[in-house]
Amino acid sequence: MTRRRVGLAALFGAALLALAVEPVAAQPSASTTVEQIWDLNMNLLYVAIPITVLVEGILIYTVWRFRKQDEPLPTMENRRLEITWTVATAIILLFVGVASYQVLANPYVTAEAQGANIQQENPEHIEIQAYRYGWSFYHNGSSFSNEAQATSTGTLRLPVDRNVKLRVTSRDWLHAFHVPSLGLKADAFPGQYNRLTTKPTETGTYQLYCAEYCGSGHSQMLGEVVVMPQDEYDQWVQQQAQSSQSGNQTSQSGNQTSQSGNQTTGTPQGTQTAEGNETGTPQGTQTETPQGTQSGQATQTAQPTQSGEATQTPQTTGTAQATQTAN
Repeated sequence: MTRRRVGLAALFGAALLALAVEPVAAQPSASTTVEQIWDLNMNLLYVAIPITVLVEGILIYTVWRFRKQDEPLPTMENRRLEITWTVATAIILLFVGVASYQVLANPYVTAEAQGANIQQENPEHIEIQAYRYGWSFYHNGSSFSNEAQATSTGTLRLPVDRNVKLRVTSRDWLHAFHVPSLGLKADAFPGQYNRLTTKPTETGTYQLYCAEYCGSGHSQMLGEVVVMPQDEYDQWVQQQAQSSQSGNQTSQSGNQTSQSGNQTTGTPQGTQTAEGNETGTPQGTQTETPQGTQSGQATQTAQPTQSGEATQTPQTTGTAQATQTAN
């Protein structure tokens, strides 16, 4: 009767542990990174649950079995038992170490070193810049050395079923790029790049957080990661590139118009008028002043001769008008 109760208690404990494991097993795999991490967790749980049940069962049995012995005699030596639990512990630790190394050494899980160059098939390169309090994303295409083909703020777009390399940095302060649903997390330091590699496997919208306290607006430093089909992603990048190119052309046209206006308004002033005076007209045209401002200009007058013809003799007057008189 008592053994049956002990067995029932052990089964009840195992059932509780199984219920605790079920939510973990039901987590969706939205990326290769998440899939690797959850597989490791499940493998470790499959080992940890039997060990936990065994240890707790032995503890419960011991408490119940020797409950009436106030002064039990301690076991002085049991070499076989010591060898058994030492070997079993070594095997368990070896399994945990090998399984963990295989996952943690995977570039989809562990952040790459700044100088690392892991070759992958046709990855998309995206630079992430954190600032207080927001995110900017630069899609560089096939290499980080390329000029950004598309830029966005607040929303990061990724192609599904394609390798993506992320380069994370900061403009001003310490931040941390964190997307729990995709298993992504990397610190963002000014002047330094931390690299992540992932492969989204499910389309959808996922929440982006800053996981490093960065000031009064830290709680508002949120964003979104949108995973979309490859054709939609290519179309979006093309639209962004065309929009950026159109904006650059408009800016260049505006600069040329401004330079042309500066050249028009910059014509030399002080042109000469018909009377030889200098005026300050901005357009640089010749004007004819009605009055002369300089004295000593020549006027022409007609003097009578004996033959009745009019002759012209220059006289110096202070007027600018030329008159002809006939006597």
